[in-house]
Amino acid sequence: MRDILVFLIVFGSIPYILRNPVVGALMWVWISVMSPHTQGWGFATTFPFAYIIAVCTLASLVFTRQPRNLPTAAPVLALLAFTVWMNVTFPFSLYPEYAFPQYTRVMKIMLMTFVVAMVIKSKEDVRRLVWVLVISLGFYGVKGGIFTLRSGGGQRVWGPGATFIGDNNALALALIMVIPLMYYLQQTSTNKWVRRGLTASILLSALAALGSYSRGGLLAIVAMCGFMWLKSRKKLMVGSVLAAVGPALLLFMPQEWASRMDTIDNYQADASAMGRINAWYMAWNLARDRIFGGGFEIYEPATFAAYAPVPNDVHAAHSIYFQVLGEHGFGGLALYLLVGITTWRTAAWIVKNAPKAPGMQWAVEMATMMQTSLMGFAVGGSFLSLTYFDVPYYLMCALVATRVLVQANLPPPAPTMTRPG
Repeated sequence: MRDILVFLIVFGSIPYILRNPVVGALMWVWISVMSPHTQGWGFATTFPFAYIIAVCTLASLVFTRQPRNLPTAAPVLALLAFTVWMNVTFPFSLYPEYAFPQYTRVMKIMLMTFVVAMVIKSKEDVRRLVWVLVISLGFYGVKGGIFTLRSGGGQRVWGPGATFIGDNNALALALIMVIPLMYYLQQTSTNKWVRRGLTASILLSALAALGSYSRGGLLAIVAMCGFMWLKSRKKLMVGSVLAAVGPALLLFMPQEWASRMDTIDNYQADASAMGRINAWYMAWNLARDRIFGGGFEIYEPATFAAYAPVPNDVHAAHSIYFQVLGEHGFGGLALYLLVGITTWRTAAWIVKNAPKAPGMQWAVEMATMMQTSLMGFAVGGSFLSLTYFDVPYYLMCALVATRVLVQANLPPPAPTMTRPG
């Protein structure tokens, strides 16, 4: 039944996609982020839904009469430069046979990210994009929260298999990123039932993130909550809610959860943590030795034997920063950081200037919550190999489109008075 439902939704959307590429972009985001086909048990699990949507969207983009220019904003140009750099480093991959599948996957993500940036233009488009992200990740947050309640927190919450968020740690970070977006929609929705549903989704998603037993996720939650309180205009109310809800959620979790979180302070005794540090040293040494890094999929015994302090302790990068460093060198890391910095500065520009533009208060609230999401990703991503996770790139697209809208609505500068000769 689930397979048929996904099939009907995707193929039912094709006429709308061919008529309007925005629909295709939103369908792509839904398929790529939620991966709804993974919730089936039959033919849908291997059916190429993403490929069909991508082809239809690109065809619609060719024939549409709507504006389809790629924004020349700093984050988009930085991402374009990072994409070009990855194409430069790919021929120098240490393991071409392993690198090629990941290279094609990443290039598809980058291509469709640029398509999203090209077609998302209006306030309605931006809000729909936020809703798609909330529904896509919120599904797993609500599902995971209910699972955590039923199990009393005694079992870990996992994401959908064979996806970016299949790992428990990755799912936790994704849920942490989507909670601020839920809060934005909850604050700006007029329907009381929608607000109540989003409030419940926030609580269940937070519980699911804790139920993942992710230590990096816990650090990301702390950073996100602190930033949310700092940026809130209602600090007393937000602080009171966090002070009431936070301890209640923590007290709900069992002793084994608390014992795992305690290992954050004693990371030297934790084999997993030390393995990550060993992988970070490997990436650092590799980048110092090879200007273009090692290419995609470098986490092989031969690489660790050559560059790691502990040669036989092979781990994935477990850090977006060291992953880029090891795979694409210092140049790749600089460009990747530039994407994040310029995206952050775009959000800050919106927060500063949107109040001057009539009817753009929604942009302030949205940009603030997206900054909160990015803060969670920057902290949680320090411990996860999620460099190519597409949600931050879609947030970038939303912020770039919003900046253009704010700029278009800013009143013209007052004329300067000049004294006669």
